[in-house]
Formats: sequence, structure tokens, C-alpha cells
Amino acid sequence: MNNILSSLGKTVLSGFILVLLIVFYLTSSGMTFDYSYYAFLFRWLHVLSGVMWIGLLWYFNFVQIPNMPNIPDEQKPAISKVIAPKALFWFRWAAIATLVTGLVLGHLNGYIHEALLFSSGSTKIHLIGFGMWLGIIMAFNVWVFIWPNQKRALGIVEVSKEIKLSSAKKAMLFSRTNTLLSIPMLYCMVAAQNLNI
Repeated sequence: MNNILSSLGKTVLSGFILVLLIVFYLTSSGMTFDYSYYAFLFRWLHVLSGVMWIGLLWYFNFVQIPNMPNIPDEQKPAISKVIAPKALFWFRWAAIATLVTGLVLGHLNGYIHEALLFSSGSTKIHLIGFGMWLGIIMAFNVWVFIWPNQKRALGIVEVSKEIKLSSAKKAMLFSRTNTLLSIPMLYCMVAAQNLNI
């Protein structure tokens, strides 16, 4: 067990192997890979990637950003040169994965157009539509505003000190915008699945 847990890659791979064992057991008990299973599979992948995305968003906003002023200057490169770039890698790709799996899920369940255009009379579809648009805006912010500004702020792209400071502030403001949007987005998505409306 120590061998598995000593490596993140082995730990994650083992988690997926456990899922496959559960699936194998369920198929031996009569579960089939029909249309509803694939809709469920994309919902699971959507939630899995969403947990990574929003978890990292909240890590940045609830932990890293507020505590940076408390870190001595000589220790800050550990965050800006090692931790933040890796966290931002997973953050931006989790945003894309969440967006893509959500759109596929909407297609598989037959409500993507109605949700995006708010053209259904269903409150559930309207909730999903609000959640989808908030998620799209958030993913757009990640790739168009947060990541380019973070590259400058972290020194991945060389710029002047003034631009570096300005970029850090812009990245923080768009990250805070996404934190704000994540609250109603999660409300809409969870309400759509759990309220009897």
C-alpha cells in the first residue's frame, strides 16, 4: 500500500482501477452499457473535473492569495515558481474538461439547445442554462484573463515590474470574479438535479 500511496500517479491510477472493479462487479450483476450509462459517465466526469477546477479556484482565493503577504519574501519563489504554475496547469485544464464534459452531458440528455437559449418552459432546464452560462464565462475568464495574466505575474513570460504587478492584480480580480460566479453556478447545477421543479 505504501508503494501506491507514495506516488500521486499510482494513487490516482489505483482509484480508477477501483472504479473499473466496481463497474465489472455491477456488469456481472446485470448492469449494461446503454445510453443512460454513458449519460451518467459524462456526469461523473463532469463532476470529477469540476471538483478539481473549483477546488483549485477556492484554494487560490481562500488560501494562497490571502496568505501571500504573510510569507517572507525569500520564501515566495517556492509558491510563484513551483506551486502556482503546477496548480494553474491543473486549474486551466480542469476548466476545459468541466466545460467539455458538461456540454457533452447536455447533448446526451437532449437539453443543450434549450438550456443555452432558455427556450424551454422547464425551470430545471433554465437552472441548467444559468449554470452552463456561468461555467462558460468562468472558463473564458480562466483562459483569456487569468492564465495570460498569471504567466506575466509569475515570470513565465518576462515583462517589466510594473506590468508584472498590474497582471497579478488583473489575475486576482478575474479569479475573484470566478469565485463569485462559482457560488450561483453550483447552486443552479445542484438545484437542477435535486429540486422537484
